This record gives sequence, C-alpha cells and structure tokens, in this order.
Amino acid sequence: MTAGLAEKRQELTEILRSGVATVEFTKVNGERRVMPCTLKAELLPPAKPLAEGRVERQENEQTLRVFCTDKQEWRSFRIDSVLSVTVATQE
Repeated sequence: MTAGLAEKRQELTEILRSGVATVEFTKVNGERRVMPCTLKAELLPPAKPLAEGRVERQENEQTLRVFCTDKQEWRSFRIDSVLSVTVATQE
C-alpha cells in the first residue's frame, strides 16, 4: 500500500469514528454510490461471534469496511475510489 493510500485510509477512519459521514465513491462496476456510513462505536450493531470453525478475515488495506446507516448493514469500498466525503454529524 502506498503512503498516500495509507494516509487517506487513516484520515477516513478518523472521520468515520467521530460520527456519520456521507462518502461518494465509484463502485467496482463503474456506478457512483453515495453512502451514509460510520465507524463510531455507539452507532454500530453488537458484534456477532464467529461461527464455529470460521476464521476472521484478514483486513484488506485497500478497502475500508464501514457500517452503512441507511441499509443498516456492513459495506466496504475501495479507498482509491472515494470521490468525496461530507461530514453529516460529529459528537
């Protein structure tokens, strides 16, 4: 991972840990997506235990896994595909 990508990932993570932000990005299929999302602990669903025999996935440093607040599900996007980030709420 390049230094610029690592810095962008860190910056996005910090923004999303402080509240909800709207991220616009280009999906793998070329469509644009606008997604309200967060990583703020108080807004995340309770963690589910891994099913027996399942191994936790290794994190892909080129993507960011976030909680989509409009779908109420976990989603991810490629960091290099982000077009804009708008902070919706911060506390």
